[in-house]
Amino acid sequence: RNMVLVSCASLLDPDLAPEGCHVIHAYVPATEPYAPWEGMDRTSAEYRRKKEEAAQVLWEAVEKQIPDARQRAKVSLIGTPLTHERFLRRSQGSYGPFLSAATSDGMLSGQATCVPGFLCCGDSTFPGIGMPAVAASGLIAANSVVSVAEHWRMLDRIRM
Repeated sequence: RNMVLVSCASLLDPDLAPEGCHVIHAYVPATEPYAPWEGMDRTSAEYRRKKEEAAQVLWEAVEKQIPDARQRAKVSLIGTPLTHERFLRRSQGSYGPFLSAATSDGMLSGQATCVPGFLCCGDSTFPGIGMPAVAASGLIAANSVVSVAEHWRMLDRIRM
């Protein structure tokens, strides 16, 4: 847990949170080992304690900018490798795609596919993991369909 990334997407899109609130996403990118979590009972007190312990480094990073963030939080959701494994179907709870050295060049794919008119976006495509990168992936896909200027015109039409 040597690096924490923090983003606040509701600064760019206030509709992501109730009025007067924000959504803060803090995570340690691909640095949480699976082995200590493997086989744990997700309903056990030990698991809850371990989750809270793992969240400490995240709270500390957020509190460097927002000292009372923990007290002000209305909702706090803590994910673990078991959370990613269960809900995202990620092998061993990985954060982001698995790129095998045997079957890939180590690069994430772009948005284009071999199916005409079908594009991909998300954490398994360039530029990768995390909310900002996933949002950028969606923008890249959208910009390959229509121009940025056309996007702005469409957003103006729907008053966004």
